[in-house]
Amino acid sequence: MLRYVDETDASVWVETSEPCEVTVEVGGTRSRAATFTVHGHHYAIVDVAHEGTYEVRLDGHVVWPLPDQPPSRIRLLGPGGPRRVMFGSCRTSVPHDTLHTISHGVDVLRAYGCTMMGAPEEDWPDLLLLLGDQVYADEPSSEMLEFIKNRRDGEPAGEIADFEEYAELYRQAWTDPEIRWLLSTVPTAMIFDDHDLRDDWNTSATWREQMARVPWWPRRVISGLGAYWVYQHLGNMSPEERASDDVLTRLCKAEGDGAEILDAFAEHADTVPTDNRWSYARDLGDTRLIMLDSRCARQLDPGDRRMIDPVEWEWFTEQLRREGVKRFLIGTSVPFLLPAGIHHIQNWNEKLAQGGWGPRVARWSERLRQYVDLEHWAAFRRSFEDMARLLARTDKPVIILSGDVHYSYVAKADGLPVYQLVCSPIRNPLSRTLRLANIVAQFGVATLIGGWLARLARIPKPSMKWRIAHGPWFSNAVATLTLDTDPPSARWDTAAATEISEVSTVRLP
Repeated sequence: MLRYVDETDASVWVETSEPCEVTVEVGGTRSRAATFTVHGHHYAIVDVAHEGTYEVRLDGHVVWPLPDQPPSRIRLLGPGGPRRVMFGSCRTSVPHDTLHTISHGVDVLRAYGCTMMGAPEEDWPDLLLLLGDQVYADEPSSEMLEFIKNRRDGEPAGEIADFEEYAELYRQAWTDPEIRWLLSTVPTAMIFDDHDLRDDWNTSATWREQMARVPWWPRRVISGLGAYWVYQHLGNMSPEERASDDVLTRLCKAEGDGAEILDAFAEHADTVPTDNRWSYARDLGDTRLIMLDSRCARQLDPGDRRMIDPVEWEWFTEQLRREGVKRFLIGTSVPFLLPAGIHHIQNWNEKLAQGGWGPRVARWSERLRQYVDLEHWAAFRRSFEDMARLLARTDKPVIILSGDVHYSYVAKADGLPVYQLVCSPIRNPLSRTLRLANIVAQFGVATLIGGWLARLARIPKPSMKWRIAHGPWFSNAVATLTLDTDPPSARWDTAAATEISEVSTVRLP
């Protein structure tokens, strides 16, 4: 997988079947790294300072590219940064046969890879942002369930249990030939959402208390965060950041298997999230990319509930003070700007779940919160208001990229150059019944009753006003943000079989 790329360096991430030396050759120049081992699996990340087509060798033997595919290519970013940034979220890993195409739709990322193989290089995206639910640990495919069945019985039934199963989950997600080629050719930056660990992960303090009583949960969350560090977060870091990363340093120096090192880190990251930061930032030419952890960094104390804890928030505000940039891209897995009615309902539900109408209503509200996923920025009203005020003071355009909700849309803040672009799902569509229910509930009923409920609970109006300017669109999709035009534009694409087709293009004046 081609991961971190900037103007001078690129990083190639590799998983191997045995410990070995990994060599990446570009134009006759070779870069090397030895593998490290955790839970019996072997990984390396190799830094390359050249661009062009490349080969991967394991102990001298060429293993990539595959003989029946185009060569993979490293493209360093130019001084102006990426021209096209593709993004999306929510991709299930099921087969591409007729039965699963009927139930899950066409895998748009795979179709995009097929299209790229025959397209000129200048039409390729320069960066792919995966904004959550890269894997579904709580909704495994039939193939994954068969893998689980063949190795164990017991809890959790029908879900991922440990690192070995997470490793297989990622293998199944990313080794279709077309997906594998795309991920070896387009640089990727990622952030998790709940299904990467489990549905409703860190929704509330009550949710954490409930899961703490589940016997298998500690192993599950440790394995999930450890696997996320290896498969997703490691490639988010620059070479300089990796060189100073204590976990990676210790794993590379470990004799034998470093599972205890990774597990101890993951356990601490879950227990004391302020001691670790999954969020990260990059300068992409004149664009500053800030990827926000809106899951593990949550502060769930009912008396001081925040989407991002104070330590993380201070880091985030520092990123928005960056000088010499033209715009900010903010990636957050759950949308900041929702349809107004559902925003008010999430405000209302949060206040009631915090005891605003008494303990009996609070218990009912908590069940409702978990059942219908009332857990976006609107459900953390203090953090929403903090973000709204911060963005209002920012003197540069802000484009917020999100997923999660299983439909796509564009929202625009009134009087401010602040846009919310949502693209979801890549492959996990709502049924026709649920699409209609979402239109009625989020864009119809909620609009009528949301404001009334918020007033009834004496919740102040949001300090920021916004509107849904385009959408919703419910098809499987990926979106591409084009930054080298004035103004920038965003295009949503869906797919039939291996053919890409446009859903909509929106200019961002």
